[in-house]
Amino acid sequence: MNAKSKNGGLDAFRLFAAVLVIAIHTSPLAFFNADADFFLTRILARVAVPFFFMVTGQFVVSEFFIDRENAGRRLLTYLKKTGVLYGVAVLLYIPIGIYAGHYKELGAADVLRMVFFDGTFYHLWYFPACMLGAVVVFGLSRLLRLRSVTAVTALLYVVGLFGDSYYGLAVKIPAVKSFYDGIFSFCDYTRNGLFFAPLFLVLGVWMRLWKKELSVGAAGIAAALAFGGMSAEGFFLHANQLQRHDSMYVCLVLVMIFGYRLLLGWRVQVSKRVRKIGAWVYIVHPAFIVVVRGFAGALHMEKLLVENSMVHFLAVTLCSFAAAWLLVCIRPGKKGSGLSGKKARAWVEVDHDALAHNVRFLQSCLGEGCELMPAVKANAYGHGALLVAKQLNRMGVRAFCVASAAEGVELRKGGVRGEILVLGYTHPSQLRLLKRYRLTQSIVDLSYARCLQESGMRLHVHIGVDSGMHRLGIPAARVEEIAALMEDRYLKVDGIYTHLATSDGTSSADRIYVKKQVTAFEGLLGALERMGCELPDVHLQASYGVLNYPELAGDYARVGIALYGVLSTEADSEEWGERLIPVMSLKARVASVRALGTGESAGYGTGFTATHDMHIATIAIGYADGVPRELSAYGGEILIRGRRAPMIGRICMDQLLVDVSDIGQVRQGDIAVLIGCSGGEEITVGDVADRCGTITNEVLSRMGERLERLAV
Repeated sequence: MNAKSKNGGLDAFRLFAAVLVIAIHTSPLAFFNADADFFLTRILARVAVPFFFMVTGQFVVSEFFIDRENAGRRLLTYLKKTGVLYGVAVLLYIPIGIYAGHYKELGAADVLRMVFFDGTFYHLWYFPACMLGAVVVFGLSRLLRLRSVTAVTALLYVVGLFGDSYYGLAVKIPAVKSFYDGIFSFCDYTRNGLFFAPLFLVLGVWMRLWKKELSVGAAGIAAALAFGGMSAEGFFLHANQLQRHDSMYVCLVLVMIFGYRLLLGWRVQVSKRVRKIGAWVYIVHPAFIVVVRGFAGALHMEKLLVENSMVHFLAVTLCSFAAAWLLVCIRPGKKGSGLSGKKARAWVEVDHDALAHNVRFLQSCLGEGCELMPAVKANAYGHGALLVAKQLNRMGVRAFCVASAAEGVELRKGGVRGEILVLGYTHPSQLRLLKRYRLTQSIVDLSYARCLQESGMRLHVHIGVDSGMHRLGIPAARVEEIAALMEDRYLKVDGIYTHLATSDGTSSADRIYVKKQVTAFEGLLGALERMGCELPDVHLQASYGVLNYPELAGDYARVGIALYGVLSTEADSEEWGERLIPVMSLKARVASVRALGTGESAGYGTGFTATHDMHIATIAIGYADGVPRELSAYGGEILIRGRRAPMIGRICMDQLLVDVSDIGQVRQGDIAVLIGCSGGEEITVGDVADRCGTITNEVLSRMGERLERLAV
């Protein structure tokens, strides 16, 4: 996993949020100072649950707005998954609830209230709140746009606010008091799935869709100011005894917006287990409150383990995390889940969150009205075209470009929606595929335009314009011929575009040539308009054009290499730093480990001879998988157990050899990282490209078909 690629900040904060929830229920500072404990448990800790809601909003509820066709199915899947977890938690706490006397004299209405609003145990309200909140947002999303849904959920939050922290003001007005009395007849609190959860779920959606970048420094300052306001708000309400409960504050909304943005900018490598550990800590910690108290009573240690609230908190926290860790470790995974498991010899990991980050960043660079048209040709630069395109569909991307009709057909058969533009030549015998699979064909020159006209089929096309690259397209000077194509009865011209030859360069000569091409292209567009032609969608920018010339206007931007978090050279990638996050990791298994004595040779042609006793490992990947054959000759390395292992000998079709003498305890089946991170070390695709004297585009696009692609 690439250290920069996942939402490591979110995953790390899950643990802190779980600790804060434990603090709410154990009051660790009460033994020392009541105000300090109030600040910790009733102000600071109140960010925990909204954080969990926002994570759900970002990764689950956002799909209601992005993939509307499948939103209902996604809602049912989420409700089923969360409902099962809720059911397990309910069963776990029934004995404890009975022991604590929570279920005495319950009527049918009380059971419904507990199950659907308040939870069957005091911390389990979170699960019905998540489910009800998701249903509320889903229902609103069927009727309203996201901005309107946000306004409605904000209004619901305000209603909840006066039943929570500002209840003391609400009860002063008899009619309002009667209103809230009615609410509290079917739920004990307004911090539930109707008034509390929906807004934070929607804010999570905004975190995923927000195009504008916010620096870590700006987010940090804004979050600190908002938290200061929330602290003052909390102490003011507490001093005036206005609170019925203290989960909902006005400033909490701002704290969560800017705090969450801050976490999104925190690049840290975190194990996937952390997510599950945080969830299990939330579920099991009340049980350990009971266990610790029972243990203290049995050993007559109440003064230390119960009355000392800090020791009590630490004991519950330690037990809860230990139990959560055991549950995560012993809980069996899904059969066949994870291509990085025991079955895979070599595979590519495609980081969904890094891809989403890059989409947001690139969208933020575009002008008003310009949309991304990602290049998913060459199997999405080796990442897996169908996997990537379907993820982009879920993010709201509705236009793609490919190199051939066959690539477009693969996407359509896989269920990819939106416009698919074929940039290259399609043989006349395959034109029927364009019609059958709703593909848009590029007109690569005038003779090809006549070929398309003579087919007799009504085809959707984009006109390629040669403004100076002299590769494909109709010369920009052929204005009358292009105008005639736009009026053709068989061809439906949906777009017109060109390609900039030197947009990746920063020299004065490069910039002059870009300006020359842009002038030629814009001159053609102006001439067409003067002739009365209605211009279709216009596009001229690719990855480097978006980054280096954001002022260039267009309806689409054909981003390619930048979408995948790298640029063509390592120097360019480093220049854009945290703004682009690599999407791909390339990994393989250690197939064998053996000793090599002094003077012994290894590999084809005895290409390597040991000068000292050493240990070598065979890695189950080779040049047929896309590893450049010359890489070992230019000092290629891999990562095993967070250490660098130099390649030795000649790279084979299916294997390569590395020196693991300085890495202890390397075993068969260990994971080797060829591109990506292990421990504190990282090998980038730019490193590989630079060693081989090529560009990252070539290295990535050569990734072999037999490599399994896994979204992580």
